[in-house]
Amino acid sequence: MDFHLRIGVYPGSFDPVTNGHLDVIERAANLFDRVIVSVSRNSNKNPLFIVKEREEMLLEVLRPYNNVLVDSFVGLTVNFALEKGAIAIIRGLRAISDFENEFMMALTNKKLAPAVDTIFLMTKPEFSFISSSAVKEVVMFGGSVKGLVPPTVEEKLIVKYESI
Repeated sequence: MDFHLRIGVYPGSFDPVTNGHLDVIERAANLFDRVIVSVSRNSNKNPLFIVKEREEMLLEVLRPYNNVLVDSFVGLTVNFALEKGAIAIIRGLRAISDFENEFMMALTNKKLAPAVDTIFLMTKPEFSFISSSAVKEVVMFGGSVKGLVPPTVEEKLIVKYESI
């Protein structure tokens, strides 16, 4: 019998990973045989954590998921998905305002690689307001992000801002 894994790629900056990201990853892990959480090396952004640090945080918090891998890439997400044999790109949506940009990206990716679909997963309502940018701003000004990110990520954020 010819068996093919259903692989999904979940790309993002994950600077840092939030509980909203984890919600999407957990549900994607139930839908796909393998999920590759992919840290995008986007030179247009000025991240707080270097790629290696983001990968390490992801590896730590994703340890319970046997079918989830962590990787990084440069370039077009759709090319990375094709390279990994993925059938889908997974995108999380927090609010309707996310949809327009995500929809346009999905159409572009479909044109570039017709065999790769885009799957949109809505975050749970309790995570719909969380963004990595907001989390960083709260920590930068001394606020608590308990419940917004995993405890180990909160610790790394505090240490990072103390060293700046």
